[in-house]
Amino acid sequence: MEQRTDSEISPYRIFSRGEWATLRRDTPMTLSADEVARLRSLHDRLDMAEVEEIYLPISRLLSLYVSATKRLFEVQQAFLGTEDNKMPYIVGVAGSVAVGKSTTARVLQALLARGPDTPKVDLITTDGFLYPNAVLEREGLMEKKGFPESYDLSALLRFLADVKAGRRPARAPIYSHLVYDVLPNAWLEIDRPDILIVEGLNVLQTGRPPRDGKAIPFVSDFFDFSVYLDADEDVLLSWYVDRFLTLRSTAFADPKSYFHRYSKLSDTEAVEVATSIWQRINLVNLHDNILPTRQRADLILKKGDSHRVGEVALRRL
Repeated sequence: MEQRTDSEISPYRIFSRGEWATLRRDTPMTLSADEVARLRSLHDRLDMAEVEEIYLPISRLLSLYVSATKRLFEVQQAFLGTEDNKMPYIVGVAGSVAVGKSTTARVLQALLARGPDTPKVDLITTDGFLYPNAVLEREGLMEKKGFPESYDLSALLRFLADVKAGRRPARAPIYSHLVYDVLPNAWLEIDRPDILIVEGLNVLQTGRPPRDGKAIPFVSDFFDFSVYLDADEDVLLSWYVDRFLTLRSTAFADPKSYFHRYSKLSDTEAVEVATSIWQRINLVNLHDNILPTRQRADLILKKGDSHRVGEVALRRL
């Protein structure tokens, strides 16, 4: 019997950076260098080459998928003889703290919005669906902020159901990283986008199957496509510490900042505090909840210590 290689058995097709870059084909670059700089998060070294070689092929693929889904919808409409509205195409972006999810989500939003037919592309983060700090403190969950149990999952599922059902507008709560809390009576209205990008730590998380066999929806059940950003643990730690050191003299310096107490730390103290937070909270969340969901993604972007994507894995159809 012929021996099959691991690559043939894997549900993913693996591409080197160079191989993936060729899949851009003739997709035009629609972002300027200034726009790319504005989309970049703190310490994420996004540049024009990264957009051209990694994100333009992704935007081309997603545009093709969205078009194919629209054609399938039209076929179903013809079969059923109905005239329903097309549901938004939802893209999930998952990965660890400090891996660059926000940058990826913003770049994809910008590129897709300037793609064929200029679709309406909205973006939300699941931070807004965290329970308020008062609730987390009452339930003893402040040390587990960002873990699955710290989110109002019912509210997030209702929001995604409203989006998919075409209810207008659907409202997502707004989170402030400055005060480290959900803002009361503040909402982002999502009004029937063609594409919605949902970014968050645990968006690919599942739960234990119910014993009675009744369906329990997961956030990822609403996704049409999902992206997981991956990096080695030592690299993630270094990025987290670097970001903490920068925030110490920027956002943390604001007296209104929840983390203002860290603004006066010395370099040595700041490194010790950041490392402790990482090991006590973020690393545990990564091991227990985030990393186990990696293989559920349709696309995995593996980043090296330079923040550049070196390998891309695309799930086979």
